[in-house]
Amino acid sequence: MNESIHKYFKVGTIQWMTHPPKDYELLDSLKTIACDDFFDAIEVTQVKDDALREQAKKILDQSHLKVCYGAQPRLLGTGLNPNDIDEEGRKKAEATLLEAIDEAEYLGAGGIAFLAGKWEEETKDQAYAQLLKTTRAVCDYAATKGMMVELEVFDFDMDKAALIGPAPYAAQFAADMRKTNNNFGLMVDLSHFPTTYEVSKFVVQTVRPYITHFHIGNAVVKEGCDAYGDKHPRFGFPNSANDVEELRDFFCVLKEEGFFNAENPYVLSMEVTPFGDEDGDIILANTKRVINRAWALAE
Repeated sequence: MNESIHKYFKVGTIQWMTHPPKDYELLDSLKTIACDDFFDAIEVTQVKDDALREQAKKILDQSHLKVCYGAQPRLLGTGLNPNDIDEEGRKKAEATLLEAIDEAEYLGAGGIAFLAGKWEEETKDQAYAQLLKTTRAVCDYAATKGMMVELEVFDFDMDKAALIGPAPYAAQFAADMRKTNNNFGLMVDLSHFPTTYEVSKFVVQTVRPYITHFHIGNAVVKEGCDAYGDKHPRFGFPNSANDVEELRDFFCVLKEEGFFNAENPYVLSMEVTPFGDEDGDIILANTKRVINRAWALAE
């Protein structure tokens, strides 16, 4: 592409993936990202400490970054399931997502993203109905604050084993949601395409009317190899599925499908994390290089 990627997308990173909490202090991470003018957006998640949250807000307020809020760790880290067929379990998942709306608003985000929970084949239809119930409640609450709710599409049988799911099922769910809530959208992630046995063109064309947010990253889908599943290793990781060529193809598909929007750019965030003893800042630079090269090669 001849023009800057920043004309058409707000390029972001997922803070807790870039700098995993076990190795990096939150405020140091936020400052590093906020001081890097490659980034137009940042995705943050739950901050349990009130004083720390206040300090994080100060950094975000100064940054001129578009703030996004990922509620996925609220579910993945607790085992809560928004499509739990047990109603009490579903209500607990709904409650944490409603709390996430309030925290996202405080931090300056315009909405939240989350994922569906695990499912069983024999109760799949019940789980689908439960997920609709949860998502509608969250969307209704978000609408009172003028906020969006996005569901990230995950694998259905490899790692997270989430109900949503392959692209056609995600499109069905989004269509059902849009019948009642216009503040709902889908987040699609290049790193998840190999885990759902799909490719960029198929996914983007299948869910096109409902996409509101993009992630890019990598995955290993060869069983028995390091970082197998939904682990978001760096580009160029051994035995992995995505690198410059796959990202170039993704950019070309987004252009063909009309997602280059200079007036109101979509967020496009890198979801890449260090593996083992790798250094998060080196992996961050790796990802920026891959983005720059793939963008330069895209037509």
